[in-house]
Amino acid sequence: MKLVPFLTAILVAVFLYFLVIEREAFFEFAGLSQPETTEAEETQETAPSETAEETPNVVSVIARRSEARTIDSAVILRGETRAVRQVELRSETSGTIVSDPLRKGTFVTAGQLMCEIGVGTREIALADAEARLAETRSRIPEVEARVPEAQARIEEAASRLNEAQINLNAAEKLFEGGFASETRVANALAGVRSAEAAVQTAEGGLKSARSGLENIQASILSAEAAVASARQEIEKLAIHAPFEGILESDTAEIGSLMQPGSLCGTIIQLDPIIIAGFVPEAEVNRITEGVRAGARMVDGTTIQGQVSFLSRSADQTTRTFLVEIEAPNADLKIRDGQTADILIEADGALAHLLPQSSLTLNDEGTLGVRIVAADGTAQFTPVRILRDTSQGVWLGGLPPVANVILVGQEYVTDGVPVLANYEETTQ
Repeated sequence: MKLVPFLTAILVAVFLYFLVIEREAFFEFAGLSQPETTEAEETQETAPSETAEETPNVVSVIARRSEARTIDSAVILRGETRAVRQVELRSETSGTIVSDPLRKGTFVTAGQLMCEIGVGTREIALADAEARLAETRSRIPEVEARVPEAQARIEEAASRLNEAQINLNAAEKLFEGGFASETRVANALAGVRSAEAAVQTAEGGLKSARSGLENIQASILSAEAAVASARQEIEKLAIHAPFEGILESDTAEIGSLMQPGSLCGTIIQLDPIIIAGFVPEAEVNRITEGVRAGARMVDGTTIQGQVSFLSRSADQTTRTFLVEIEAPNADLKIRDGQTADILIEADGALAHLLPQSSLTLNDEGTLGVRIVAADGTAQFTPVRILRDTSQGVWLGGLPPVANVILVGQEYVTDGVPVLANYEETTQ
């Protein structure tokens, strides 16, 4: 061990002993006087004890004198974008594709040909149906002519019946006068019966003629239906876009066999775009159709529009209501299925901007803050969060001016006296 450090340590220890333990003797030996305690220091030393004696059981807290401000209390939701229209074009008939396919991502216009199926024997079937229709129509004059002919026969039979009845009346009178035989009366009666039978036959012929006319008309309707069906079958061969949009899949490849229900292609329309979200029932009455709204995508893209639909029926599982916002998307930057933060315009409300750390819970689990009441005691006040920002949370439910405890609210309950130290802040 070196001697010098050891001696130095002994001297330092002796010096500290006299400086701390024998402080008065050290100052007398050195010819110095101890520093006198100032009046301010004495006041500071005695102030806490005096305050504590004057205000027993008082808890010191830090508070802020907050004044409410009117903010635009928008309804904030989480949702997603949706295409305003989406359709799957499917075949209504069978056949082989004869058109070149369109590739996915292609922009198509309304009425543009998407898929074309080979005509096959459908034109022959149409020609056959048209020929049958023409043949049936050609029979109309012949059938229609039978009706007046049957009517003429009825008139002829009726006149013969009238003549036979006259002859019968004459024969009966002559027989009563003894100028005609009984045979003549019988012949006259037979003539009446024959004329009546002829009238009935003529009436049956008229009914048959009219029935034939009805049958030919029914045949014409059937032939016209066959022609319409053949033409419609040909129209089904060409599948057109019902509206302008973007292809989400390739159309059917040339040469592929289509069956009824086979997919030709999928088209979506993104202009305008729909932003859909679900609003809780506590805030659904704050939204009305037609109000302004906006959305921010995950990549920071923003878009503005207006509420186009608000559901009147709640989802049975979540008890929320569907709200849809329609916004222009001419450049098609917004895609279908993107996540979006939605803000819907609502009536303004008075709110206080406070740090999130000022929030607390009461024994019932209600969210709120503690304020300094007029009598200097702590008081719990329920609040509702209107908006969460990087500067703090905007709270509603407080009076226009409130002394909110920021530090120490967890150590007091309602009615406990507090000693509030106020911080200066600007909102």
